[in-house]
Amino acid sequence: MAEQATQAFQAIVGIVGICGNGLVCVVIAKVHFMHTVTNAFIFNQALIDLIGSLMALLLNVVPIPDPIPPGATGVFLCSLWVSDFLQWGPFTASTFNLITLTLERYLAIVFPFRYQALATRKKAIAVLVGVWVAGFLFSSYGIYLRFYEAGVCVIKQVAHQQVLGVCVFFVNYCLPVSIMLVVYIHITVVLKKGAGRIQPGLAAAGPSTEGQGESLMRARRNTFKTLLIVCAAFIICWTPNQIFFFLSNLGVKVDFSSPIFYITIGMVALNCCLNPFIYAIKYKQF
Repeated sequence: MAEQATQAFQAIVGIVGICGNGLVCVVIAKVHFMHTVTNAFIFNQALIDLIGSLMALLLNVVPIPDPIPPGATGVFLCSLWVSDFLQWGPFTASTFNLITLTLERYLAIVFPFRYQALATRKKAIAVLVGVWVAGFLFSSYGIYLRFYEAGVCVIKQVAHQQVLGVCVFFVNYCLPVSIMLVVYIHITVVLKKGAGRIQPGLAAAGPSTEGQGESLMRARRNTFKTLLIVCAAFIICWTPNQIFFFLSNLGVKVDFSSPIFYITIGMVALNCCLNPFIYAIKYKQF
């Protein structure tokens, strides 16, 4: 019952995520003044989450043949579909993109002059493409953990599976959360020290320049607060599931059929559709 409820919930989340993230992509693409480096990363986040939402919908709506047909079809279904690689690829890419968004804001707020030299179109495109490649490459381990055998998908037992699981936990959750927390704490400290430290000399340049500086600071604070909420939503949605996953890899007996575990899966899927609502409520450019 819990599994069916989770599947239905993920399907609904998938539909909402497709619509919401699709709208974010359209708005950023159509509105000229939103064509900035920061919004390029937000666009990429929405596009990744749109794909993740689509896969969450398809994986919970499209039935898997039983028995699974032989040949290339069976290999494809086991390696890419049943393994959830096509869903975890976007999920992991989404996490990596959040890290790049966090670091982009860090450079823009703490080192604004250095940021202007680094935030070029070519470099931004390279980072955005790298996020997709890294996300799917890191998730590709799942392809090798499932193989086709006599009409079913069999889970492959690998050596040092616990070590692999802990490494996945570290890269997918522990490292991103640590980076986000450290960076946002530092940004908060810098912002509290005032615009004078970030934009020295603006007040001495005259009222017009000072007003522009204050306006820029307000815009940066708004973007900072919006992305801080996005990162907080990520941590809230992912933490319960990752605790289950981590404990399991430490050898603790975890009930993966319990309603609580299925709720944690639903929370991970929910993260794909939350960001458009956050942008609509908090991000003034929307």
